[in-house]
Amino acid sequence: MTQRIRDVMSPAAVSVEPMTTVTRAARLMREQDIGDVLVAYDCDLFGVLTDRDIVLRTVADGRDPDDTTVGSVCTPPPVVTLAPEDTTDRAVELMRRHAVRRLPVVERGGCPVGVVSLGDLAALEGSRSALADISAAAPDH
Repeated sequence: MTQRIRDVMSPAAVSVEPMTTVTRAARLMREQDIGDVLVAYDCDLFGVLTDRDIVLRTVADGRDPDDTTVGSVCTPPPVVTLAPEDTTDRAVELMRRHAVRRLPVVERGGCPVGVVSLGDLAALEGSRSALADISAAAPDH
């Protein structure tokens, strides 16, 4: 069932500035129990940093997370985004085309206001979806 992104997104997107260290961003992810942060300066969305980015672009490359900035390892511009008025069908289309699991939601002018994830979309399917079951499970600490 098609819905508007504003109705399914996680509205409390966490963001950090590009000069934030990877260590600080990782701690923020842990504290907030999330797998990504938006990298933004004021209303300018610079990129998205995921837990996978930290592993592949920092740890696996032998970079020191205390000295590495999120701006140097995040998914770089152009960032694929949605507007709150977009549909869930559009989100699915963009996720497929760009092979991403999360999309920042931005208002006109580029201000980030949320994130929609594959899990958010899977939850729309209810208990019929294996992905919805996984997304509803408590995080593994």
